Amino acid sequence: MAKKNQEVSGDQRLETIEESLSKTEGFIVENQNVISIVVGVVVVVILAYFGFQRYYMDPQNLEAQEQMFNAQRFFEADSLEKALQGDGNSMGFVQIAEDYSLTKAGNLANYYAGLCYLKKGNFDLAIDYLDNFKSSDHIVGSMASGALGDAYLENGDVSSAISYYLEAAHRDKNEFTTPLFLLKAGNTYELDKNYSDAIKVYEEIKNEFPLSNEARDIDKYIARAKGLNK
Repeated sequence: MAKKNQEVSGDQRLETIEESLSKTEGFIVENQNVISIVVGVVVVVILAYFGFQRYYMDPQNLEAQEQMFNAQRFFEADSLEKALQGDGNSMGFVQIAEDYSLTKAGNLANYYAGLCYLKKGNFDLAIDYLDNFKSSDHIVGSMASGALGDAYLENGDVSSAISYYLEAAHRDKNEFTTPLFLLKAGNTYELDKNYSDAIKVYEEIKNEFPLSNEARDIDKYIARAKGLNK
């Protein structure tokens, strides 16, 4: 009897599966045109994306890189105005960032333009360009955040400066950028008369980065901050 019930149950499951398959087949037949259109659109979008990358973005990025060469050369020579605006024969960072905004080189031009304006003392424009720069590279990204901290500090926005210094320090802990920007954060805390937080970041340098350049005189910074923290 139990065996017979199992056979019936198995037959019922088979009927259910067949019924589901029939419904699926029916749905496909009834909506064949719609499904074909959807699949076609997906294929077109994929092909368009790869075509856009290969035939537009790749050449654009190559052009931008070629333009960046002279601008970077002017930057390294401290010819900041030519680096920003070009020399009449090649573009500067400002135009590269605008004309090639979708490319990696155009993005990098924002970083260089921000540094140029920071050096020139135009801190508002420095903030604008540095804020437009996006990077997945931990070191370059940290340097950009640190430069934003410098620009905000020069503009008198101590709170934002500290935030960017800490972001730069902790984005990717390493022996170079972390103690560098922790020290800047500590100095800025002291400017804000926040000596307790200054002590914390100084001690972080001492305990976690004892071999860094910033750690050489860190005991003096700690002693000074503790003396003022009364």
